[in-house]
Amino acid sequence: MTNLQTGPTTRGLQRFAIPAVCGLIIFLGYYSQYLFNTSADLAPGPLTRRESITFNILLVCLWLTYYQACTVDPGQYKFPPKEKEEDNNNKRGGRGPQKAKWCKKCDAPKPPRAHHCRHCARCIPRMDHHCPWTGNCVSLQTFPHFLRFLVYTNAALVYFARLLWTRLYYGLWDQRHVPAYLGPSVGALLGCTMLSIAWFATQFALMVLLVTTVRSWMLGKTMIEEWEAERHETLLARSYDGDDYWGADGHGGFVPVKVEFPYDNGFWSNMAQAMGTNNFLRWFLPVGGGGPKISNDTPWKGTGWEYEENGFNDRVGMWPPPDPEKLRRERAGAGGKWPGARENLSTEKSEVDYYRSSEDMKTAFKRRQQEDLRRRQQRRQHSSEEDEIMAELEEDEGYEERSRTRSPPQDGRAWMNSEGDTLWDYGVDVDEEENYGYPGRGVSESLPLVKTATGYNDGQGDEDEDVPLAELIRRRKVKSNGVHE
Repeated sequence: MTNLQTGPTTRGLQRFAIPAVCGLIIFLGYYSQYLFNTSADLAPGPLTRRESITFNILLVCLWLTYYQACTVDPGQYKFPPKEKEEDNNNKRGGRGPQKAKWCKKCDAPKPPRAHHCRHCARCIPRMDHHCPWTGNCVSLQTFPHFLRFLVYTNAALVYFARLLWTRLYYGLWDQRHVPAYLGPSVGALLGCTMLSIAWFATQFALMVLLVTTVRSWMLGKTMIEEWEAERHETLLARSYDGDDYWGADGHGGFVPVKVEFPYDNGFWSNMAQAMGTNNFLRWFLPVGGGGPKISNDTPWKGTGWEYEENGFNDRVGMWPPPDPEKLRRERAGAGGKWPGARENLSTEKSEVDYYRSSEDMKTAFKRRQQEDLRRRQQRRQHSSEEDEIMAELEEDEGYEERSRTRSPPQDGRAWMNSEGDTLWDYGVDVDEEENYGYPGRGVSESLPLVKTATGYNDGQGDEDEDVPLAELIRRRKVKSNGVHE
């Protein structure tokens, strides 16, 4: 969806974003000065020396911070060749205190909070979003420059508003009873009108962007992590409401476990970490303010590789929460369409040890064996009844409508937040970002177990996985009739 953060969705138009920003700065910053200084009939007259110096200093700061936001490298992970080769051979997701995901396109581990940018074509440390207006990712290394750009842009716009509205009041409103030929010229009126419209749209958009950016980073969240948090809250709300599609009944899927956002350590600590220093005055220096740098000298340690967690969750590394759509697509592939998915579903889970003991694992394994045997028996028993039951269902006029309203999205990119954005809009390579597994594995290997109505479930040992559709519907009818009785 096109909005202020994501810019135009058409790739051809995105190349004009930076020239458009430069043109807007020139129009509001320099054409306005030309108009104010050359229109003698536009009260209160040309800019004073103090006004000109102040306004142009703000413009210089704006240009400097915008140049840095466009040109500073967003960061890149560098792995020792030996470690990368070992990880690839061992099918491991990385080293360090938190297991990393694996990026197939980079062919390297993906550290926490990193995302693969489809524009920059690499994994970006603490990626917020890819900003088309700067042609760069807002990330661990570029966020301080992006924030300074927003601050100085809004400061320049506020000062410009003072200069503009002074002339609109004294040049237009105060002289509204004066004959037209004694007032401002048509060119001056047209110029002030165009400047007013451009100023209002720009000021409103950038003020909203500044407030939302500061708010999210004070909470320790990037824009992508806010999107993930909203998706997780939506998933929890649907499961609490008893939505069968999300598996709240213990048969169709899984009931998610609430995961708290782990990187919020207080607004001051969050902002100091984002700006790279505790010195508040350095946060707003257009030159020499600095920012955090990724520590590639010591992989898996230091800035950009590890992040302090607040301890609200049972263990570290639980963010982001699992994506149910990714899990469903993998499970659907296990039906025979994708051989790799079948292999993923038969592999032992990598994070099971934390959620249950070895005895629980053995019990669950025996339970799955019994369920497999029962499913095979049910398929043989009810295969002859399928046609008869489906014929009965055709007489139920409301069945088709209910099925249509409960159908899940077919594309993992289809889920949108309240503003209509997807991860794709933020520049994230969705296919890579939703890969929760390691090389050669899928999402099912690293998803945590979740608690269902019948016990612990990994989202794949679905007891109705291979049961015919007609039989599932017959069971639901019997179950509903029993409830009404």
